[in-house]
Amino acid sequence: MRFDHVGVATRDAADLADLFEGLLHAPIAHEETFDGMDVVFLELDGGYFELLEPDDGDAIAGYLDREGPGIHHVALATDDLRGALDRARDLGVDLVDEEPRPGAWGHEVAFLHPRSTGGVLVEFVEH
Repeated sequence: MRFDHVGVATRDAADLADLFEGLLHAPIAHEETFDGMDVVFLELDGGYFELLEPDDGDAIAGYLDREGPGIHHVALATDDLRGALDRARDLGVDLVDEEPRPGAWGHEVAFLHPRSTGGVLVEFVEH
């Protein structure tokens, strides 16, 4: 596995994208509206910042209400998403997603529950 991206919850993805573009020289690589969110990927050397802004009252809106803006999840890329989920199950890790599902940018994704991963919401992503 390798680092893919960090997801950042925000109420204003455009404003945060402008800041990170200037601060980190991280240009916008991809934008879309997906699953009730406006999603912006900023390209970094070796990965991305994924900015998540609620569009119509989705889970990110609830997260922002509870936790405020900031890091939402860490994503790791795998060439075998089903195998990665099987390994997690074998290790007793609680899964948010028992099976892969469609994710942003056309990728397949699955999340591991933070209660099993040291408080970190981990996303496996297969390109």
